[in-house]
Amino acid sequence: MSTSPISCYIENVTTRRSGVLLEHALVLDSLGAPIRHRQKTHSADWDEVEDFCRSVYMRYRVRPLDRLSLPDATMISAKAGCVTMTRFAYGTGIHLDRFDPDAGNILVLNTLRGALDHQTDGGSIATAAGESFVVDCSRAEYWLEGDPDHMQLNLTIPHQAMVDTAERWFGFVPDDRLWTSRVKIGGPNSAWPALLDYATRALTRAGEVSSDAVLVRHIEEMLCVELLRQWASAAGLSLETGARCAAPGYVRAAEEIMEAEAREAPSIGDVAKRVGVSARTLSGGFQKFRGISPRAFLVARRLDGFRRDLETLPANVTVTVIAADWGFSNFGALAGRYRERFGETPSQTRGRVARRVRPH
Repeated sequence: MSTSPISCYIENVTTRRSGVLLEHALVLDSLGAPIRHRQKTHSADWDEVEDFCRSVYMRYRVRPLDRLSLPDATMISAKAGCVTMTRFAYGTGIHLDRFDPDAGNILVLNTLRGALDHQTDGGSIATAAGESFVVDCSRAEYWLEGDPDHMQLNLTIPHQAMVDTAERWFGFVPDDRLWTSRVKIGGPNSAWPALLDYATRALTRAGEVSSDAVLVRHIEEMLCVELLRQWASAAGLSLETGARCAAPGYVRAAEEIMEAEAREAPSIGDVAKRVGVSARTLSGGFQKFRGISPRAFLVARRLDGFRRDLETLPANVTVTVIAADWGFSNFGALAGRYRERFGETPSQTRGRVARRVRPH
């Protein structure tokens, strides 16, 4: 009888438990008290488990390795902004495939115990306790197989959220060399499980999952940025220097102009003229080397500058005055774009300034 890749992997890998960090993730809070979850957290019904998985991951096909087995599933979820965190296990061996690309989701599968076998180019790779695997199901085909003892702390992140994070932090959007890479990341002694441990502990205090907008946004941003770093490193790509250095001089010069003059909102035609190219060439260069339009780049810089003023100007300066100073006349549209980028409204950002200076 042939031996499965997962069995071989378990037999040949020294036992490495991630329990020191993540054993009680989303089960106990930071003080060791049980976390109260509003939804059902266990099930032996395939339909219930399927409904949960579709709500937190996406549509896909599941086949039990033992055709007659029933699940003994753990189903716990928590949100950190756009990031859905799930403590999950089927409680039986399974094979999953046909992940829906139209859902637009990235999966980060972090194994707490047992093992998974993941599809990669030309074969598969296994993850045991403390190891993680990332796949963008909107860009790459994927299947996985889990042994009966698997337990996961998984993340579901919209592809677009990672695109926005890359543009915001690294100044460009990676191409499909990153998004199609299905790779193992982290490891038992790496920063990644330590960050997951911090995130789950910080989100769960006093027996509840936190709804504090600032904390949630903080955790969301850290997870997305570190995931980009880990993913790019495993894929052999550079986020800090690769695409920015490769971009032609006119793109970099245009970026400098738009960053310096964001408040004045120069027209793209004017910027193109000043760097010596046509507006069409400038747009093509941004799309090729940054993955966004020059207009989107300028809008992002204007929102960043607006946010800095919200956080730093004296508390008696109103949001409306700051918005007008940046040339924003449609406050409703501004608030929508701002919330999409930063996870809160301008008034919420401004409110923190007022609380800092309020006398006690």
